[in-house]
Amino acid sequence: MNANRQWMYNRLKDGLLNTEFLNGLEEFIQFASTHPECMDGMNIRCPCSMKRCSNRRFLCVDDVRYHLMKNGFVPNYYRWTAHGECWDDQGTSSVLMSETIMENDFQTGTSGRYHEMVLEGFGLPPQIEFMEEAPNAEAQRLYEMLQAASEELWPGCNKHTKLSAVIVEFLKEVLPEDNVLPDNFYKTKKLIEGLGLPVEKIDCCRNNCMIYWSGDAELQECKFCQLPRYKRTVNSLTKQVVQKPYKKMYYFPLTPRLQRLYASDATAPHMRWHAEHEYEEGVMHHPSDSPAWKHFNACYPSFGSEIRNVMLGLSTDGFQPFGQSGQQYSSWPIILTPYNLPPWLCMKSEYMFLTVIVPGPNNPKFKIDIFLQPLIEELKQLWNMGVETYDVDKKQNFLMRVALLWTISDFPAYAMLSGWSTAGRLACPYCMDNTDAFTLPRGGKQCWFDNHRKFLNHNHPWRKNKSWFRKNKVVTEHAPLVRTGEEILHEIESLGLMRVTDPGSDVVNAVISKTCGWRKRSIFWDLPYWSSLLIRHNLDVMHIEKNFFDNLFNTIMNIEGKTKDNAKAREDMREICRRPELEINAETGRYPKAIYALDKPAKQVICEWMKGLRFPDGYVSNMARCVDMNKYRLFGMKSHDCHIFMQRLLPIAFRELLPMRVWEAITELSIFFKQLTSTILREEDMQRLEEDIPVILCKLERIFPPGFFDSMEHLPVHLAYEARIGGPVQYRWMYPYERYNGILKKNIKNKAKVEGSIANAYLVEEASSFCAYYFESHVSTRHRRVPRNDDGGVVEDQEIEGNLSIFKYPGRPIGQSKKRILTKDERNAAHLYILLNCEEVSPFIKIYIEDLRRISPNITDGEVDITLENNFPTWFKAYVSFIILAILR
Repeated sequence: MNANRQWMYNRLKDGLLNTEFLNGLEEFIQFASTHPECMDGMNIRCPCSMKRCSNRRFLCVDDVRYHLMKNGFVPNYYRWTAHGECWDDQGTSSVLMSETIMENDFQTGTSGRYHEMVLEGFGLPPQIEFMEEAPNAEAQRLYEMLQAASEELWPGCNKHTKLSAVIVEFLKEVLPEDNVLPDNFYKTKKLIEGLGLPVEKIDCCRNNCMIYWSGDAELQECKFCQLPRYKRTVNSLTKQVVQKPYKKMYYFPLTPRLQRLYASDATAPHMRWHAEHEYEEGVMHHPSDSPAWKHFNACYPSFGSEIRNVMLGLSTDGFQPFGQSGQQYSSWPIILTPYNLPPWLCMKSEYMFLTVIVPGPNNPKFKIDIFLQPLIEELKQLWNMGVETYDVDKKQNFLMRVALLWTISDFPAYAMLSGWSTAGRLACPYCMDNTDAFTLPRGGKQCWFDNHRKFLNHNHPWRKNKSWFRKNKVVTEHAPLVRTGEEILHEIESLGLMRVTDPGSDVVNAVISKTCGWRKRSIFWDLPYWSSLLIRHNLDVMHIEKNFFDNLFNTIMNIEGKTKDNAKAREDMREICRRPELEINAETGRYPKAIYALDKPAKQVICEWMKGLRFPDGYVSNMARCVDMNKYRLFGMKSHDCHIFMQRLLPIAFRELLPMRVWEAITELSIFFKQLTSTILREEDMQRLEEDIPVILCKLERIFPPGFFDSMEHLPVHLAYEARIGGPVQYRWMYPYERYNGILKKNIKNKAKVEGSIANAYLVEEASSFCAYYFESHVSTRHRRVPRNDDGGVVEDQEIEGNLSIFKYPGRPIGQSKKRILTKDERNAAHLYILLNCEEVSPFIKIYIEDLRRISPNITDGEVDITLENNFPTWFKAYVSFIILAILR
């Protein structure tokens, strides 16, 4: 057979049919007619370039001949795969690929799994060999991957194929000489790239004015600032002048990545978990249990009726690839997470889709909408039209639609995404213009002191108090109502705010922003459903908790330069509220020590206690390294360290060092964050927290100076509402995304091309993560990785009947076992731990709590928790111990 088939596309010569083309055409007709497995009776596929043909329609031989003479062949159809031909690596013709694959002796073994992996990686059903229509000529790389999945690694090998060996490990040196395993990483990566998903490079203006995309793709200079798009450089090898763009962004299309979730057996069944799991009324385990999700489905019943439609969350945050002390460079990845997945998969890094990489080195700020244009356009298409997707679990095609449920970001990025400025007096996106924030006369900063009494119950006595809070102020107004999306959109349109992508938007928006908190019309309002969402942008609990903890701890520890209690704060306090015990002493000219500030011996106690703390492995970082025994302070604590300290250690640390009313207020705040971040939320508990948090903040306002209360101390008043509407916090905070940014940062190998390094590494990890599902069970992958402390140890008698559940966990001691008698404190601590954590004791705990509430009807939940952790009566311990002994016997 003629290997050179250029004749296929040299149909005409001097206006007439070329003789070479006619001879080749007869050769093609004869070849196609000799493969009955590709024919429909006496008809063959028509490979002409007409759209309705293109190897789709079966026609008689004469009609096919006529079509080809008139229209020519479909482009790039050098390999007649739809008519029975495939090619091996040497370019020689072979038999039909589907026949080769199905007749392969080891198809049902290792290569069968990888053959299935290739098909699912291309979003095709595993039964493609039996489908009526073969892929068109543009899908030739699929066949190449299928051949690699079926080709023996060496003659006679029945365990591994060329593709499976590449994915497992490099074995070139230990295999026989006639093996076909790629011998370097470049060839390996090129082979794996066949399973990768697409990425688009889009040129950008140097000043972030625009991207050269859609209708502007052919422009040679920025239509706003007129800077050129390209820079002229000389190729060092060819000495030719080439044009390179000054800046470019990377866009990873979302549609094929979502389709792959349904194309893989490993993930397709889980994509329906959100609708098929058991639901308990008023209890939220997952965002699908939340009122926000249910409200959306109620507003758009056609979307909610198809449970395979996808709900997404969007997050963005910047990081510096070169660290704080290196080159100043700000990189902003934009990440999407599908919420259809169950809790144990939903926030895993392999299901976080890197969608956009905003190029540095500058922070995009409010111009981030420029780089979101391709994503928003794709989301609009996925909402309006959907995309046909194959569900490998259900073995059927369906029309997949997609909706963006909300965004997740820290407070500065909240402003970039929403368009509402989070700086200044109007920083709160819930209170907006209805805020009581003011500027401190001495400190010069915005203060939210006495901003929470209006959130109290209408008949609360503190509303009328004129001495504990701001002087002579009585609060009668109610808390501002949460505004709907329709109301906010109406305000934006009535103000005349413009998108940053519109010409002249900088001038118009700058004028409008002088009279309100809005800075732009966010690009998210272009989504048809955005105004109907109950929560559009989430307040990040992680950063709010960390900032609150830093201010609180540094003020109590009286850390110089970081405490909120200083001379200016005392002067402001004298003008704003009545605290005679903290005013300057006229005789000495010095300010008295505050009741909330620790002296040097107390700070030494705290630091020594911190140095000796020990935690379970992986529970928290080594806090001892954060202790500075010279200045008696903590430094370098990560966000998660502050999270653990706020919720677990704060009440213990200051129990004996602070006055009771100060300690109680701090402990109630600690319990608030602990309950807010529970993995399972109850709507009634969140309603109670909504009522409790204003009281807690008012208690703190009675203790700390006004300068203590900035926007971070105000935002917790809205967190319980968001939890009640949006569901568990762990799906709506920045912890998983911050960790993912750390992974992206480590992938930067070429610091001259930050975004390119991230994109390259992401594509490789995306393909390898997908392939890892198809390894045999004995191969260790990221999906089968066991905890580092799991050594396979088991408790020999864990199945003995009568053992308490708390003693049935597997494990074995580290090092040589020893026996000793517990001290009284250790025994009491162990006793208390069993009481609070043993399932068999839980019913008695509930009875005890009911008795507490019956004896003291006004006791709060915070006081109940304090009682359980510190004040179990002796008779109760003895009673429960008796019950435990009865169970054991």
